[in-house]
Amino acid sequence: MLRTILLVTCLLVVARVSAQDRSYGRSMVVTDRGIVATSHYLASQAGAEVLQRGGSAIDGAIAANAVLGVTEPMMNGIGGDLFLLYWDAKSGKLYGLNASGWAPRQLSIEFLRQKGIASMPHEGIHSVTVPGAVDGWGKAHQRFGRLPWKDLFTSAIFYAEHGYSVPELVHGYWEDSQERLALTPEATRVFLPHGKVPEVGEQFSNPDLAKTLRLIAEKGRDAFYRGEIAQAIVKTSAALGGTIQADDLAELSSEWVEPISTDYRGWKIYELPPNGQGMAALEMLNIMATFPPDPAGPQGTPELHKKIEAMKLAYTDLYRFNADPRFAKVPVSGLLSKSYAAERAALISPQKASCTTSSGSPARSDTTYLAVVDKDGNIASLIQSLYDGFGSGVAVTGMGFVLQDRGGLFTLDPNHPNVLAPRKRPFHTIIPAFMERGDTHIGFGIMGGSNQPLAHAQFVSNLVDYGLNIQAALEAPRFTIAGTAEPIGCRLLIESRVKPETVDELRQKGHNIAVRKEYSSAMGRGQAVLHNSTTGTNFGASDPRADGSAEPEPLSHQ
Repeated sequence: MLRTILLVTCLLVVARVSAQDRSYGRSMVVTDRGIVATSHYLASQAGAEVLQRGGSAIDGAIAANAVLGVTEPMMNGIGGDLFLLYWDAKSGKLYGLNASGWAPRQLSIEFLRQKGIASMPHEGIHSVTVPGAVDGWGKAHQRFGRLPWKDLFTSAIFYAEHGYSVPELVHGYWEDSQERLALTPEATRVFLPHGKVPEVGEQFSNPDLAKTLRLIAEKGRDAFYRGEIAQAIVKTSAALGGTIQADDLAELSSEWVEPISTDYRGWKIYELPPNGQGMAALEMLNIMATFPPDPAGPQGTPELHKKIEAMKLAYTDLYRFNADPRFAKVPVSGLLSKSYAAERAALISPQKASCTTSSGSPARSDTTYLAVVDKDGNIASLIQSLYDGFGSGVAVTGMGFVLQDRGGLFTLDPNHPNVLAPRKRPFHTIIPAFMERGDTHIGFGIMGGSNQPLAHAQFVSNLVDYGLNIQAALEAPRFTIAGTAEPIGCRLLIESRVKPETVDELRQKGHNIAVRKEYSSAMGRGQAVLHNSTTGTNFGASDPRADGSAEPEPLSHQ
């Protein structure tokens, strides 16, 4: 009996020590009510308040996204695009929405050639594609919203009009974008008050954006695509020699799409189909699944080497095949087949890094992310972006927002599936994700350009292969691609929490690694929510690489 008591006591002590002596910093938010997780705490709070008022997950997501456009103006806003995965708890169905815009009808290779432009611009008016975010909000709200549309913009309008205190990471991104803001006098006027970047803690307001958001709140998505805002966009474009016409805006419509998926060790992992790069995350996971998880853990040399090499193979295929499927045949089913993954995995040497990967032959067939779960278990996994910091650098006159530079991701090579064409959507980097097994459903995403597919795969592996909870899986040290140019090569960035001896061993295999700080935003800034459909419990996680938080729905005092 004494031995049994001692054993139980010992186990209890071990359990307490394990809970208190952990390798991640933040606890998950756990509640039977809703949760909003974003990269800025004011946006998280705004979304949570909407849930409190009876809003659905999409209502909370739209409210939070609108605030993020005010508080992270270099990352996202109504001048950009949007993608959404929405899990409806009642039906158990996952919906996908592609709200990415197209190139103006008059923007063509010949037009650029006449301007003396030989490669796709990444800034200025010729890099602009029509923004899809507001139409995406409208489509999603029409299908899944509960609260009146106009009630979703109250917080965003308030912060735009009255101001908010600039946090540290947002300030850093703002500083990095000063040259782009100098491209147009309007961008300088709006986003460099007093001729400089707002300091940490300084109040920043944007009354022009408050006016614009009020128009959207009162008149709906048509205010942006057919009304006063559309007119301002067309006028701004014309003044800069651009090609955007009224019908480019008026005829844009988001598209409901079927999510793509793969099975990873018993979990179903979902992404959106092209023109986004979600298929690269799934291909990378398929290649990783051909190897068992390394017993040494997620930060051991064998595991990291396997993931790095799988990433190179998946990204090489991505850059070769991804495009707007309305204009090109993208072999998604071939790229995601298990047999193709086995072929690609056979190219990985356990001893040596490959710096010259090439695409295979499959069978044919700067961003913000937020995650919301409401008290009924509905999940919104939403990502929205301007692409580069402050997008194209073109601010719409009198409206307080900049236009995205997504057109920069087109190529001018006529033989490539992603070649520029009128009314075509470009290759897109931003991808929301979702995963489930049994009664567990997780909406997650990790932003950051080319970083996203490989960050998704690392998050999934942390959770599935190594049993980490969603907060620990987000916080765990990550590696990422160094830059966006192809070929991928062997250049990588890795966080300093990975042991120096592991970094040395990877270098000995041929990896060219630069070590960054412990929590580097170069690794992307993620959010995640989890709903257990048996217990009704919700969990939320927010990445410490951002200024954000996971905020629970507050109690109603009515």
